Amino acid sequence: MLPKMPSLTKGRYSARIADTPEDVKQAQALRTHAFATEGQDADEFDKICTHILIEEVRSGTLVCCFRMLPLNDGSEISRSYSAQYYELSALERFEGKMVEMGRFCIHPDWSDADILRVAWGAMTAYVDDNDVQMLFGCSSFSGIETADYLDAFAMLKARHLAPKRWLPRVKAPDVFRYAARLRRRPDAKKAMLRMPPLLRTYLMMGGWVSDHAVVDRQMNTLHVFTGLEIGAIPPARKRLLRAVAG
Repeated sequence: MLPKMPSLTKGRYSARIADTPEDVKQAQALRTHAFATEGQDADEFDKICTHILIEEVRSGTLVCCFRMLPLNDGSEISRSYSAQYYELSALERFEGKMVEMGRFCIHPDWSDADILRVAWGAMTAYVDDNDVQMLFGCSSFSGIETADYLDAFAMLKARHLAPKRWLPRVKAPDVFRYAARLRRRPDAKKAMLRMPPLLRTYLMMGGWVSDHAVVDRQMNTLHVFTGLEIGAIPPARKRLLRAVAG
């Protein structure tokens, strides 16, 4: 397990690592509420992940959470949550430390953009403190109707597909092969409006995605594998992130 991240406070919000089983239960409760799942949103990965909690300082309300699974290098990629849905053998050659970020959610009643900024600040602090070279995970679109997101998928095809050396292959039984099927030119405004905020941030930093989306009927989402090589983040963006993390 990688060393712990120091707590971080910026403005109204603070970020910290979950220290107790009760902290993890609170994260699971927020996930259940945010994802509207039947039964508690919990799985075996919760036991091996580091959970990050973003709280409103004054009230102590949990407004955002996510979990991180550290890997020493790509040889451990099969341990990840994402490996259940994507064939990731290409990434087994990745030589640096990796962290899978998952189950990211923001409380449905809280829409402050600073929450996402503090979350990324916490991730940046963790990445810097532990010499992480790649972040990855599954970025989810709400619902499973592909027609709602055709411009977004066309934009991903046009500008953001993974490099061939890292490209995930199909593993899940139900997928939307958007890169092969779509021939439309994306409407940039519509595409960004329908792009999930977390994925939008990944892309702004130079992130890339799989050429297909997995149809997850249990979670009622479409998701794409998303990778971000830390060395590829533009310097100006790194400075902004470190200003929050610092």
